[in-house]
Amino acid sequence: MKNAIARNALALLFFISPMPLTAQELPDMSGARPRPAGPPPNATVEEPRAFGHVIGDVLTQRVLLQLDDQPFTPAPLPRAERVGPWLERRTLRVATADDGRRWLIAEFQIVNAPSVLMSTVIPAWELRPASGQKTLRMPAWPISIAPLTPLTAFGEGALEELRPDRAAPLVATAPIKRQLIFYAGACAASFGLWLAWWLWREWRASSTQPFARAMRALRKLDDTSPQAWYALHRAFDETAGEALHSAMLADLFRRAPYLAPQREAIKRFFAQSNERFFGTGRPADQFPVRKLCAELRRLEKRHEA
Repeated sequence: MKNAIARNALALLFFISPMPLTAQELPDMSGARPRPAGPPPNATVEEPRAFGHVIGDVLTQRVLLQLDDQPFTPAPLPRAERVGPWLERRTLRVATADDGRRWLIAEFQIVNAPSVLMSTVIPAWELRPASGQKTLRMPAWPISIAPLTPLTAFGEGALEELRPDRAAPLVATAPIKRQLIFYAGACAASFGLWLAWWLWREWRASSTQPFARAMRALRKLDDTSPQAWYALHRAFDETAGEALHSAMLADLFRRAPYLAPQREAIKRFFAQSNERFFGTGRPADQFPVRKLCAELRRLEKRHEA
């Protein structure tokens, strides 16, 4: 009988004892933060906003440099460094408020971006005194950090994962086309007027200028042809305003000084012309009549301009 009672008691104890939890049944303690050991915080701290932060944001703590109603003078300030996987402490500085109280400005920048909304803490830290005061201790401060973009999108309706860029505003092109046509027409008209003026100028010069007419006559003649020599002689006579011969070349250069660069060539032409038509009938050597006429036409054309 005693053995049966003992077996029943053991069975009852087995059924009422708590069963061990599996890994899936354990509560999620990832967001839990252990309480810092040691003395409690004793500093007056103005904490930053605890929520709505993303990578790159700077969180500012303001620590009153006062302890037990006495000014607190810190030892050399902590250096700028990483204070965990999410935060980096920047260079500390001291600022004086309008009421004369001194505040230590501590800035912490978020240097990582989570994939989902998460929480972390600005860790507790302390300042050692420069003299025999107590240590100034700042508490840990919880904050939340949000991702820049969601890990997944809804993917339905207008909530697609990627959205197209905003369409560029339409620009009225009809006025631009009209302006292009107008300016193109004005340009074409200007070119046409210039071409017409140039052609008229060339036609007028070939009809009125002596060496231009001589050049037109020489196109079908060679340098040995008597007609070529006669054409160039007529151009000299028209330029001088009288019939020229070798002794009257000074009158030619006085009447047309722009021909002076070809003075020596003109003298040779007249000398060989006298030899050809009034001497033996043949020049001592062949003379480039058309080349001389082209040079004289170039000087004549430059003088026209």
